Amino acid sequence: MIRVGLMAATVLLAALTGPAVAIDLQGHRGTRGLAPENTLAAFKIALAIGVTTLETDLALTRDGVLVLSHEARLYAALTRASDGRWLSDDGPAIFSLKADELAQYDIGRLNPAHKYAAQWAEQKASDGERIPTLQQLFELGRDARSPGGQPLRFNLETKITPTSGDSTPDPERYARAVVDAVRAARMSDRVVVQSFDWRTLREVKKLAPELRTSCLTIDSSGMNTVVPDASGASPWHAGLKGADYGGSLPRMAQAAGCSIWTPFWRNVTPENIAEAQALKLKIIPWTINDPAEIERMAALGVDGIITDYPDRARRALAARNIAID
Repeated sequence: MIRVGLMAATVLLAALTGPAVAIDLQGHRGTRGLAPENTLAAFKIALAIGVTTLETDLALTRDGVLVLSHEARLYAALTRASDGRWLSDDGPAIFSLKADELAQYDIGRLNPAHKYAAQWAEQKASDGERIPTLQQLFELGRDARSPGGQPLRFNLETKITPTSGDSTPDPERYARAVVDAVRAARMSDRVVVQSFDWRTLREVKKLAPELRTSCLTIDSSGMNTVVPDASGASPWHAGLKGADYGGSLPRMAQAAGCSIWTPFWRNVTPENIAEAQALKLKIIPWTINDPAEIERMAALGVDGIITDYPDRARRALAARNIAID
């Protein structure tokens, strides 16, 4: 277990300075709680609600097209074939399919027989939705602005793990595809690239130092990217060893070139918020859906909120007179 150390003076400073002046409100997978995840329908709802950032996940097709999918494979919980039938099991890896093959699948509705569907009672179906391309997302949000008048931002997650194997591109190819797409769209100043697997983030920074990156982490019983293996490094951290940084995740994120640290929200404390911000890192926890917890995190001074329900978040932040931008 990696501990996050902090001097008492830093805690006092955080208490005196209080919460961020404005919160970066990020719609997770668009608005997963309200519309089919990572669809244009979900992103349109997020824009209508008034987010500052669209958060999404990337996959690469066999012919080199970046598309939006949380899963490396076609997910049976939300995928129907061209004949309208649900996939009985998770399908082939997106990296094994061409873009035109991928476009045959409908992801506009959750399979009611799948256990995943029970989590999203408020989600409204949008039949006919296809897995969008990153280019389509950029075009949708190109002229959009935040409630504060700033150009809409994009938070793009490279979905890769230390054990992905050939179901995803290797970190170098993945990073090159992302950098090329962002630069081609002239979105470098509006994009953050995030990942649990920091290999892609370090490659992105090599190729495009101007791009901001966000180091994702989670320390929980269900998933843990923090615990080191026999080498002394977590396989998720691109060779960085916690012991070399005093067990500090913010310091490790900084060493990886990240300007943002994005921990699982249950791992956030006043101490590690203060430490991250003392290192000039923004801290944007994921994924917070309970209004009371959204208010609590905002009061602690986080720089952003990632949520499946940006409508709830807007109401919760308004209750504390916290601006969104």
